[in-house]
Amino acid sequence: MNDPFHRGNWHHRRGSARLHDMPAPPFIRWLSLALAAWLLPAAAWASMHTYRYDLVHSQILFSIDHDGYSRPFGRLHIVHGWLRFDDDDWSRSATVLDIDLGGVDMGDAKWNKAVCGHALLDCSRYRYAHFVSTSVIRKDATHGVLHGTLTMHGVSRPISIPFRVNRIARTIFGLHEVAGFSATASLDRTDFGINAFTHAIGHGVAIWLEIEAIRDDHLNTTSEASP
Repeated sequence: MNDPFHRGNWHHRRGSARLHDMPAPPFIRWLSLALAAWLLPAAAWASMHTYRYDLVHSQILFSIDHDGYSRPFGRLHIVHGWLRFDDDDWSRSATVLDIDLGGVDMGDAKWNKAVCGHALLDCSRYRYAHFVSTSVIRKDATHGVLHGTLTMHGVSRPISIPFRVNRIARTIFGLHEVAGFSATASLDRTDFGINAFTHAIGHGVAIWLEIEAIRDDHLNTTSEASP
């Protein structure tokens, strides 16, 4: 190894090896940590999206015993609210919504008026039912349970709503991304202070929800006020 060329080349390679082995300057290490701290939350929330309820395609049906003769159906509509859903981690999902009790539809104008009257829903004083979620538990690939608080007729009570995720995809025309859910619930009307006609109208109310929500990541989700 007396050849000067070989000696110089060896020294160059040895110097390069020492350069790569040197620790990064403090500023470079700080910059790397800062970038990691900034990028990780963005990746963690990549599957979280916000949706506004499709007020046309979202419907709520309920059924209650009518003096033992039948269990007629009524229909209600969501009028305000938002849904935040994380398809990777359902526990980070949440929703707030309002239901228009004053728009109850029993299929007959006089019946609607009676249900909305002071003795029952008292819609003139309590026009809206308000729901705020408290937690979401995933059961399997498509099923979960939504827990929350329902305020109706001036009374707030906890309620659990088993649900199924039907589909999350863009519409056939590609205009929107839509999340679709089916859910069921049940409640005792007397828990909410609706006590009239206890011998003619059942206490237990069965509820079905068919929900569609349109993705809108710019939606303001800070408000929980009824419309």
